[in-house]
Amino acid sequence: MASMDNAVLKKKVLFICLGNICRSPIAEAVFNHIVEERGLTGWEVDSGAIGSWHVGLGPDHRAVSTMKKHNIRMSHKARQLKKADFSHFDYIFGMDHENISDIKDMAPKTYTANIELFGSYDPQKELLIRDPYYDDDAAGFEKCYEQCLRCSKGFLDSLVK
Repeated sequence: MASMDNAVLKKKVLFICLGNICRSPIAEAVFNHIVEERGLTGWEVDSGAIGSWHVGLGPDHRAVSTMKKHNIRMSHKARQLKKADFSHFDYIFGMDHENISDIKDMAPKTYTANIELFGSYDPQKELLIRDPYYDDDAAGFEKCYEQCLRCSKGFLDSLVK
């Protein structure tokens, strides 16, 4: 892989899903893990919610178990997307088309962040990261982890092309 100029790659990324207890905290944890694995420094990575239902709560226990299984650190308290995020972050990633629509609806008139579907960086072209919240087991969380892993690598790789 091409070497990355760390100064060029210092970015601020925000992952957004509906409640910020499943998909987006997994994306945040996995992305942080890949950034660290690649020896990149200076990144700011966070996640947030469209809605306020879970603000202040930790991730779903199945998300936490999935991250532990893969030896990935996860420490996050749910928060809601706010207007300041649109100028603070370089990228705001939604997990599905509804997230993207909601993010754009919440955006102030002017902003600098790139709003993108995280799945657009999946080399396997799985655009949507399905919400596993209502699943009876952890299989959807494992799939979310795998997608976030591919998308994290895909996004970082896209910056060096």
